[in-house]
Amino acid sequence: MSRIRKGSRVWSGAERLAAASRVLVAQDGDYFTVAPRELFARPAPVEVELGAGRGDFIIARAAAVPERNFLAVELAGTIAQLMAIRAGRAGLDNLRVVRMDARPLVNLMLPEASVAAYHIYFPDPWPKERHFKHRLFTPAFAIGLSRTLAPGAPLFVATDVAAYAAAIFATLGAAGFVRAASAAPGAALTGFAMKFRAQGRAVHAGTFHAAGAAR
Repeated sequence: MSRIRKGSRVWSGAERLAAASRVLVAQDGDYFTVAPRELFARPAPVEVELGAGRGDFIIARAAAVPERNFLAVELAGTIAQLMAIRAGRAGLDNLRVVRMDARPLVNLMLPEASVAAYHIYFPDPWPKERHFKHRLFTPAFAIGLSRTLAPGAPLFVATDVAAYAAAIFATLGAAGFVRAASAAPGAALTGFAMKFRAQGRAVHAGTFHAAGAAR
């Protein structure tokens, strides 16, 4: 009940609803899908942040790179609502917010070679071994990322858990990704990144390309 009450408070007020409606992808009708080309008023490369949280990184990046379109994905309802309000208030025509699980989006919905960059920062590490099955990065998910990335497009990843970083990087390697030397732009700019760095915790980040792609 407390979550329901909190969510209702986030939506309260006509101004907030209007702001969110500018960027939030509608989930109505008989079925739901995501078609990047139909979400934006103009064609442009699309960058996707999975698990965008409050939108600290993706809102700033959309403002800094206006020639690209951006899709922010968040599963938690209240957090997605808050991000939509913040993004709508920013007045950015090149940013959309969708509330959904990243796995069906990547594995089933996004067209092949349609994503110009993926940003995946601080996914839940599910540290207990019996919970590993809930982790985002699996062999099937890595293959989905490779399928949907445009040729030469990067995948940016960061986590504060060293063991999870090793597992992620190994999973990507097994799926044919090659690590590049370039830095992950959101590894220091998300809400979690700023919190962890302030606490003196190490951040493990990497940039990857599908094998054979230009780097």
